[in-house]
Amino acid sequence: MVSENILVVDDESRMRKLIKDFLAQKGYSILEAADGEEALQIFEENQNKINLILLDVMMPKLDGWSVLRQIRQISQVPIIMLTARGEEQDELFGFELGVDEYISKPFSPKILVARVEAILKRTRKETDKVKDYGGITIDPEGRTVKVDGKQIELSLREYELLKYLVDNENIALSRDKILNNVWNYDYYGDSRTIDSHIKKIRHKLGKKGKYIETMRGVGYKFEVKQ
Repeated sequence: MVSENILVVDDESRMRKLIKDFLAQKGYSILEAADGEEALQIFEENQNKINLILLDVMMPKLDGWSVLRQIRQISQVPIIMLTARGEEQDELFGFELGVDEYISKPFSPKILVARVEAILKRTRKETDKVKDYGGITIDPEGRTVKVDGKQIELSLREYELLKYLVDNENIALSRDKILNNVWNYDYYGDSRTIDSHIKKIRHKLGKKGKYIETMRGVGYKFEVKQ
């Protein structure tokens, strides 16, 4: 397998080296940036080669939020935000902007590697054929979603959440079950994160957003409605 490329963006050289050393042991190729401006330049030059970005929030010249916004305008590459704050509102803000995962400093390098591997595994594993759900077509191989033939842009987490809902069509799914299956074992956040993602997905689906039904006291259900 060709080595996957990860862009590590952090203004602390010791932090970059720590992350690089652990990821390199797993066979990943690492690109480094010491600030937001350098990160954008490297991403622009290597956009088609970068498989995932580890992005620090607090940096000189251009902070992580600004970098995230600009990258999301042109790419849905998986992004894990690194932050020293770890406050709930910060996490919800990040997910609104299109963050795929959130890790608060200080963190265990082994847990970081596990999360990186989990995200990359999910982006690689699906090779099913394109399926149609009432005008919503999903191509797991290309990880693309179209509504009435027009492609919509979803973050990795939004895509995975929508895919999980349609894979369980007509089944009421609790928030806990969604967290366990979409956010995986290592997420300990608030279930309101799901509500925030559902809101964004519905908006992007337009009229077909009604297919995602809120089940009061339970969670959500995907059901194609005429």
